[in-house]
Amino acid sequence: MKFIIEILVSTLAIVVASYLLGSGVKVDSFTTALILAAVLAFLNAVVKPLMIIFTIPVTLVTFGLFLLVINTVIILIADRLIDGFSTKSFWWAFLFSVILSLVTSVLNRLKKKAEQRD
Repeated sequence: MKFIIEILVSTLAIVVASYLLGSGVKVDSFTTALILAAVLAFLNAVVKPLMIIFTIPVTLVTFGLFLLVINTVIILIADRLIDGFSTKSFWWAFLFSVILSLVTSVLNRLKKKAEQRD
């Protein structure tokens, strides 16, 4: 059940981030956003750790800022895999990644506060 809630939170964050970025990032429908959230969860679980291992020296030299590039590459991979989701360029994917992270963080905080009240 927790995984489903996390996917729904990510889906909502995707919809908000694509709305904020307007013409740079396009998500056709809520269903596409739901599929994108599931694909991003898979890519973050499987591909991202491998990319982090292979780029440890660069990540250390940049004090972890290279992780933003890795997140952007994950978004670009998802762009290639999913019809109905597109980003115009690397920089739009970068902005989408940053906004998606911020919105997901805010939504997760709100979710935790709601759970504490119950």
